[in-house]
Amino acid sequence: MYRPFGLASAPSALLGLCLGLAINLLELRIQRASLPSLLSGCAGAFVGAVIGVLLVSVLSPGLLVSGATAEFFRLATPLLCAFVGVLAGAAKAHLINLQNIGFLNADVVFTAPAKILDTSVIIDGRICEIAESGFLEGDVLVPQFVLHELQQVADSSDSAKRNRGRRGLDVVQRLQKIPRVRLEISGQDFPAVREVDLKLIEVAKSRGAKIVTNDFNLNKLAQVQGVEVLNINELANALKPVVLPGEAMRVFILKEGKEYNQGVAYLDDGTMVVVDNAKRLISKTVDITVTSVLQTTAGKMIFGKYDERTQGDHRTAAGHLSATASAGGSSSSTS
Repeated sequence: MYRPFGLASAPSALLGLCLGLAINLLELRIQRASLPSLLSGCAGAFVGAVIGVLLVSVLSPGLLVSGATAEFFRLATPLLCAFVGVLAGAAKAHLINLQNIGFLNADVVFTAPAKILDTSVIIDGRICEIAESGFLEGDVLVPQFVLHELQQVADSSDSAKRNRGRRGLDVVQRLQKIPRVRLEISGQDFPAVREVDLKLIEVAKSRGAKIVTNDFNLNKLAQVQGVEVLNINELANALKPVVLPGEAMRVFILKEGKEYNQGVAYLDDGTMVVVDNAKRLISKTVDITVTSVLQTTAGKMIFGKYDERTQGDHRTAAGHLSATASAGGSSSSTS
């Protein structure tokens, strides 16, 4: 039995118990680790153990301690270096691409990275339709701190915020009932980090996952730190029908615009349409001509103009159609 530092039986047993608990925690961490993390961790452990053995062989003749304590250091130094190597290797796991390792290509089944949902995309609700359609692959993670934020919003005194929070909690329950979605409520947290966005980035780094969001600021912050992001707004913009300048469209002028003589309308999907010469046409449905389209990651805006001459042509064409229909009806009655 090793008794380092001349410890008695009870302290030595306590030290052994602590080491056993550390081994159990390491086992739980290994079970949740991805294959690249395991490979890089094993490589780091091997390199660290070799360095530890070299340190012991070099320093053994000059050790200031002897007996059981010296034996303990000879055993603990390689283990400690191996542990440091595991941490260093796991931290660089994202640099390993298993597809470049030829002998693993035939045997390894590559799984899609997990998707971490942030608060905004849960409240948005469109993630349910995406999941039901089968376009959301891999595990879906909802961290506990995101649920806590949703609960705080749901308990807000503001009715609008309260409804948004409750909607978010309903979306989580709906995701749990979708058969093809593997939803995990993750308890992983970073107490030293206060902001939810930064916690999401840390979770994504540790799990090798992607963040699903429609928050423009989180999108940019994650990309700067090397975390992949799936932006729901970008997906929606990619699926929207293309509107080209010169095309005609019919809109309902809802309110006054910011600039002189402008009116503002909205399409069914929420796209804003800014119409020139339409300030006096509020609460009316008019035909406009598209002049330009501005599309960004935050959404799409359509600019158009109202032309009374074009409007007159539309009314004339409608009148001709009505007259033709009336004439057809009269002929049918006569016959």
